[in-house]
Amino acid sequence: QVQLVESGGGLVQAGDSLRLSCTASGRLPTIYSMGWFRQAPGKERGFVASISWSGVVINYADSVKGRFTISRDNAKKAVYLQMNSLNSEDTAVYYCAAERNPAGQYKYWGQGTQVTVSS
Repeated sequence: QVQLVESGGGLVQAGDSLRLSCTASGRLPTIYSMGWFRQAPGKERGFVASISWSGVVINYADSVKGRFTISRDNAKKAVYLQMNSLNSEDTAVYYCAAERNPAGQYKYWGQGTQVTVSS
């Protein structure tokens, strides 16, 4: 069984930074992609960023480009999301995901960590 555990969320002010972490445990495939998603109140969960196993292929939602940076440490089975210049629109529950299939769907999900940005 695979588990993903996020950490690092919290309450910050507009313009501040936060670093989210996600650590996986259990039996994962040898190679797997990871990603971050978020769900704001009253909205559907949406894509934030993704990273391939090698770290070469990285994608960001337009809304976070230039402010957020995704990275991973395969030895630790971890993925990170550095979030800078936060604003109120970044307020959401952030979810970590692992093992994306060719259709773009992730197999494993974390429970989420709350990020609240006060203006």
